[in-house]
Amino acid sequence: MRCSADVSDSDEPGGLRRVLGPLDATAVVIGAIVGVGIFFTPGRVAALAGDLALWTWALGGLVALLGALTFAEIGGMYPRTGAQYAALRDAYGPAVGFVYVVCNATAIQAGAIAIIALVAVQNAATALTGAELSAAVAVPAALALIALVAAANIRDVRAGAQIQNLTTAAKLIALVAVALVGVAFTGAPPPAEPVVTASPVVALATGMVPVLFAFGGWQQALWIGGEIRDPIRNVPRAILGGVTVVVLVYLGTNWAYLHLLGVPGVARSHALAADAVAVVFPGLAARTVAGAVAVSALGVLNAQILTGPRLIFALAHDRRFFPIFGRVHASLGTPVPAILLLAATAVLLLLAAGADGIDRLLTGVVLVDGVFFTLTALASLVLLRRHPRASRPIRTPGFPLVPLLFALAELGVVVGAWMQPAVRSAALLSVAWIAAAFVLYLLRFRDR
Repeated sequence: MRCSADVSDSDEPGGLRRVLGPLDATAVVIGAIVGVGIFFTPGRVAALAGDLALWTWALGGLVALLGALTFAEIGGMYPRTGAQYAALRDAYGPAVGFVYVVCNATAIQAGAIAIIALVAVQNAATALTGAELSAAVAVPAALALIALVAAANIRDVRAGAQIQNLTTAAKLIALVAVALVGVAFTGAPPPAEPVVTASPVVALATGMVPVLFAFGGWQQALWIGGEIRDPIRNVPRAILGGVTVVVLVYLGTNWAYLHLLGVPGVARSHALAADAVAVVFPGLAARTVAGAVAVSALGVLNAQILTGPRLIFALAHDRRFFPIFGRVHASLGTPVPAILLLAATAVLLLLAAGADGIDRLLTGVVLVDGVFFTLTALASLVLLRRHPRASRPIRTPGFPLVPLLFALAELGVVVGAWMQPAVRSAALLSVAWIAAAFVLYLLRFRDR
């Protein structure tokens, strides 16, 4: 087992530098979780869960905290770059670790970067001009934004962290402001109308699928452990603290949505945050909320480009991928080839598939992402069984019940996602993607 608790503030082997503090790591966790979904997903949850919508978000928050505890323990066991890859590799073998990194870097993250860049430029245009961009303008603008964010992260990991800190602060302020608008609203709430007639168990179960997807992202702190000072303490604290903040903010924001619009209004809304704010401030709502969405999208985009290349770097540094991607620039201290690979893949996907094609790809990989969440949760149990004397500087309260409950919840998400026809049909493409990654491993990297 290649994990160790003997890590100081010395630089990570391979050339990465430990320059990020606990606030930087926490901003990565919050910024990776809080994307644009919180501005739209609650409508889907309300349509599925009806009057139990807020309870569904509370239950999702509890599951997220279980996941935070589980991943915090892994972060303590692997205080290095690409900790999630290392845990999957050691628990299930190098093939699983390889497939995870390749699928994550291509289908999941590169596709997300492409779509998020489009969301960012479209909403920035709406905020500044009140009009949407045409596709002929939006795509080049999105490509330019990807290039700019990648360049900032190539220049210095601290530059990427500063963008993350600023955008995280801005999006938290925006969401707290929405919650405060709900608090300040003194008018009568909309009349209650039943939205679903399903049993409470069915309502909660179906609503949990989009809720748990909205809570995903805290694992990205594990990917940059090699650049965080005192990672044994700071990575677990960042995961636990960041997830706790997000749970509280999400509950407050969803309470405001429901208080201002009622369950039927939330379920019907196509511009949820704008509609909610418009109840109190009708003149400012649309453009102000578009600005908040643009900043939030920029934060998620930066988080992907900041953290994702570290997984590629870890795989290549482990001699399981092309060696060039395990290199760090001598003066900049950043994994330049890995950053360029992820950014270039996002650009190629956007140019080749367009927004609709990437969206179909991401519809399928959400199911695959849930599978790897489940495998990662169970990895700590596998590792403990195989290496009972291994160092565990962070011990999860309630272990092994906590990772088991989290794995069960994520498995439920996988099943729930599979029940949706759009996900099931798109998942075939994801299965082909996984198969291609496995074939690449067998042909090129199996004997390394």
